[in-house]
Amino acid sequence: MKPTNTFKKAIWVYHLNTGSCNGCDIEIVAAITPRYDAERFGIKLVGSPRHADVLLVTGPVTKDMEERVKRIYAQVPDPKFVICVGGCAIDNGVFYNSYNTLGGVDKVIPVDVYLPGCPPRPEAVLHAVVKLWEKVENQEKTKAKLKKYARK
Repeated sequence: MKPTNTFKKAIWVYHLNTGSCNGCDIEIVAAITPRYDAERFGIKLVGSPRHADVLLVTGPVTKDMEERVKRIYAQVPDPKFVICVGGCAIDNGVFYNSYNTLGGVDKVIPVDVYLPGCPPRPEAVLHAVVKLWEKVENQEKTKAKLKKYARK
């Protein structure tokens, strides 16, 4: 399952915590340590959404974070992609029926890849990024085919 050179450079990821318990955040940080070494696959964590290709979101969206999530999503340059990490980011998880949460991330911004787990392992985080890479690659191939047939 080796991705090809679709992104033309490393995948730059911006990590956003929207109100999680930090379990998923710890696993994301573990994925970039020397044991898993995400950078050897071209996955780099960046400090600004303006430099990111992918938004990696953890936790349910709290009422205080709703506008910030939308603003950060708008700052990511096109084409932008979103990965939801953990059960809380997908459907509120352990924060289900909380008075202060709006629900999963897809209630606020569009999501491309869902990564379930509480918390998902670092290997799963890397696998989700590879799945996103494959999804983008398939979109590029489809666009190329449509462009080719449109010329005929």
